[in-house]
Amino acid sequence: MKRIMFAVFLSLLSSFTPLDVGAQTDEPTIYVIRRGDTLWGLSDRFLKDPFYWPDLWARNQKITNPHLIYPGQRVRIYPDRIEIEEAAPAPEQPAVIEKAVAERVFTVTGAEGFLLEDAIEPAGSIVQTNHERLYVGQEDTVYTDIGASAGAKVGDRYSIFKKMQKVHHPVTGDFMGYKILSMGSLKLTEIAEKSSSALVTKSYLEIGPGNWLLPSRDKRREVTLKGSDRELDGYILDSRMGNLTIGAEDVVFLDLGKAQGLEVGNLLYVLRDVSPNPDYVARDVGNLPKKVIGAVVVVELGNNTSTALVVKSAEELSPGDQVKLVKR
Repeated sequence: MKRIMFAVFLSLLSSFTPLDVGAQTDEPTIYVIRRGDTLWGLSDRFLKDPFYWPDLWARNQKITNPHLIYPGQRVRIYPDRIEIEEAAPAPEQPAVIEKAVAERVFTVTGAEGFLLEDAIEPAGSIVQTNHERLYVGQEDTVYTDIGASAGAKVGDRYSIFKKMQKVHHPVTGDFMGYKILSMGSLKLTEIAEKSSSALVTKSYLEIGPGNWLLPSRDKRREVTLKGSDRELDGYILDSRMGNLTIGAEDVVFLDLGKAQGLEVGNLLYVLRDVSPNPDYVARDVGNLPKKVIGAVVVVELGNNTSTALVVKSAEELSPGDQVKLVKR
């Protein structure tokens, strides 16, 4: 399966951008790794697709640590792949060992949201806005039902969320959770016995009465690509904003989580079935190989669901598209 996935992904790569090294010949170009080179950089430079590097790592047993490559290693560069030609220098030659200095990271802003699988009791909610406006944003004042009796103090910070509709599995119909949108954050400014006023310090979407408050969660952070010791198959359940067409930089929710062994930083390919053209089928061809139409990186985990960032799309993605984690 891994071999098939690699072949399919190569066909996707070739559809993104023409290759510029050795594209007209079967003879490889030889490149010697220099100080500062990275798998990300080599994939971007020679294959014009930096997201190829997990496959470069997976197909080369000589790369035992995906974040370590060494000056002096020789690589063979083909139109569709990069191969390590020589093993890394022995450990007793530390002078030439160079740690890869540019791991690929993705920024999580805190606006991604998540699927709520189990019941949760919020710390409180917004009960009114300044001037009784329907929606407010950053630097506006709101009022909450969190007060001194709940231990609230001036300066306490909360994240703001909105509970949305139920999300069901596109194949089984099972209930997967409630979609929770991250709306922003606030800071309490004045405390009464059972209520408080607060300043909205960040807004991702329009904030209004009824929005939930939860203790301030980790917001902006970096997620680094991480290999997996298993293969998993799943589906895109929904997108953050409920779009039927999804592209790069959108946020999606998957039907895989901690219980299935998924980890933050895992990269999954997005797949779609291919149907044969009935006008040109003379005999039974069975199931055609699936085509790879994109890639997503996991940025937050639930027990059986996860939040992922779309990092590449060759076609518009949709809820119900399949995803696959490849063992690396």
